[in-house]
Amino acid sequence: MATFYDKSVEELHNLLVSKEISAVDLTRATFDRIKETENDVDAFLTLNEEKAVKMAEAIDLKGIDEGNVLAGIPIGIKDNIVTKDLVTTAASKILYNFDPIYDATVMHKVYESDLIPVGKLNMDEFAMGGSTETSHFKKTKNAWDHSKVPGGSSGGSAVAVAAGQVPVSLGTDTGGSIRQPAAFNGVVGMKPTYGRVSRFGLIAFASSLDQIGPFTRTVKDNALVLNAISGFDAKDATSSGREVPDFTKDILAGVKGMKIALPKEYLGEGIAPEVKETILAAAETYRKLGATVEEVSLPHSKYGVAVYYIIASSEASSNLQRFDGIRYGYRSANVNNLEDVYVNSRSEGFGEEVKRRIMLGTFSLSAGYYDAYFKKAGQVRTMIKQDFDKVFEEYDVIIGPAAPTVAFGLGENIDDPLAMYLADLLTIPVNLAGLPGMSIPAGFVEGLPVGLQIIGKHFDEATMYQAAFAFEQATDFHLKKPVILGGANA
Repeated sequence: MATFYDKSVEELHNLLVSKEISAVDLTRATFDRIKETENDVDAFLTLNEEKAVKMAEAIDLKGIDEGNVLAGIPIGIKDNIVTKDLVTTAASKILYNFDPIYDATVMHKVYESDLIPVGKLNMDEFAMGGSTETSHFKKTKNAWDHSKVPGGSSGGSAVAVAAGQVPVSLGTDTGGSIRQPAAFNGVVGMKPTYGRVSRFGLIAFASSLDQIGPFTRTVKDNALVLNAISGFDAKDATSSGREVPDFTKDILAGVKGMKIALPKEYLGEGIAPEVKETILAAAETYRKLGATVEEVSLPHSKYGVAVYYIIASSEASSNLQRFDGIRYGYRSANVNNLEDVYVNSRSEGFGEEVKRRIMLGTFSLSAGYYDAYFKKAGQVRTMIKQDFDKVFEEYDVIIGPAAPTVAFGLGENIDDPLAMYLADLLTIPVNLAGLPGMSIPAGFVEGLPVGLQIIGKHFDEATMYQAAFAFEQATDFHLKKPVILGGANA
């Protein structure tokens, strides 16, 4: 087992092709690793062992396709992505027993690529949170320091990769829920352009913001997974028909001559000084690699958090109406009439953060307040997008921190919603503009990882991967390992 759990997808593929290991060997070793480490990190909600081993046997029987780097590779799935015959809860009591009868489109892509889903990963309830502490079932711990949060809402997805439980996982990002946990756990996380990956079968939080994306240990592995899960889907009206390029094609091209923007707002008030220093050092690395890095301004980004919590909560208020205790999921036993079924099932089934956002969203959409809040938020959202458009007229990518601090302590901010919301101030504008954003390891502060956020033009993930790969090759931050992976923490 020790030879598998810290290897990249490409390294594992070479072992599978050379028949040094089989897909069954790798799958069984993956479950051994999960069982060995799960009590330390609490990343998984449900395991899929029997089916996963059968899938691996079938893949071994037909033989590993040398041209398919993902064949036989285990993958973890965030628990808001619908999986047929595998319980999908969105980490909520209200869906504690939901057994879907269909697969999300992204799961069909996973199966087509011969990836092997090994289980469902913990998250903030309905993806509402930034620390994976709002899950009804368990609290996931940071892979580097188990007294710290893993970030959220895709905390389980980030930790599973960082702790060596799986080489690849899928998460979702509504306001930073891939990039922030990737930063907190020292792994690579990509939120693709809105519309790049189908949302069909994703349990919706905020439909105009949600996007599925991959977590991996290396930049190239990440590009390989995005290749596999991208593409048009007729079942998703927001899915883009744009052709999907091979994101690895120009990954070696380097950044010489590239123009990189560094927004002054991303290094201002609220950013920890050590995080700021780490990002400035990353900018210097890019200069040494031949890129031009210049300060720019995104003046309306300061309104991002306010705009996001009005729009996202409003959409959540609408999306979560379907959880009513009637058709599936949790139903209260404490009922005397139909109104009790609705009110008590939702009151008992939803957690505090979910209720808070439903109330905020319902208020924003209500008569007399719609124009003042929801409509105004939509107008400012357009201004935030226009800021990005203006910068991208001159620059290839934008860089900055993925989070204003390193991982904070478990329980530290959970009772302070405002502090938790402000933790997303650097990632939220990207979702509001529908842009792609990613986080890669960029350094350490007091032994905890710092993530460098790279933001690209619409549907230009290829240039982002090019910039990310160049940084990764010029530094060794991605090679550092937490204690749980045999490292000594940086």
